[in-house]
Amino acid sequence: MTTYRIERAGDSDSLARRASETIATQISQVLDQRDRCRIALSGGSTPAKAYALLGQEHLPWERVDVVLGDERWVAADDESSNARMLRNTLFDGGPGASASFHAVPTVELSDADASAAAFADLVSRICPGEPPIFDLMLLGLGDDGHTASLFPGTEAPGVTDRWATVGRGKGLDRITLTAPVLSAARQVIFLVGGSAKQEALRRLMDPLESAERTPARLVQPANDVLILADQDASAGL
Repeated sequence: MTTYRIERAGDSDSLARRASETIATQISQVLDQRDRCRIALSGGSTPAKAYALLGQEHLPWERVDVVLGDERWVAADDESSNARMLRNTLFDGGPGASASFHAVPTVELSDADASAAAFADLVSRICPGEPPIFDLMLLGLGDDGHTASLFPGTEAPGVTDRWATVGRGKGLDRITLTAPVLSAARQVIFLVGGSAKQEALRRLMDPLESAERTPARLVQPANDVLILADQDASAGL
């Protein structure tokens, strides 16, 4: 059974600082033991502040490989692109710009299914293992219980024979890592902010909650899952 460990921050700014510090520490620890550190990051508004801070950390970024856990099937310069958000935060001129960013192939390919297949190949080349093993997997949590682009009531949460698939949610095709890859990471961190996430967070931590209703429950790594949450999201736990 998955064990969850929660660390609370007072507000969104404190949460961003805690997330940045935690990710930086994890990268340093990995690079003390291995030649390269491979991390997968989430999109969305909650982590953007954390990535801006993280990009200023003086780390051996040239030994870090960065991918996104999921991406909307849009052009890289689209306002909704997670890659664009990373370029404007983590990679925006600070030390973090020296990391190797492996963007999800999107509209340069024929359709979302072709992008998912190409992303699966990309991840397999970057990360050893079957499924590929990331050193750090940072995930968000939707108010409907989704994580990455594994939305309840869609096919993506049930895909276990590929490393990436198409997640269809909120009117957009998305390319997402599958549950086996999310679960294979050495360290999984959920970053959860805002009062709208209270119910989803409670469901995530409930051992009786079904993965069908809350696909984030499918993330079941060998090690404890760390949840970084602000006071609004964690109230009542």
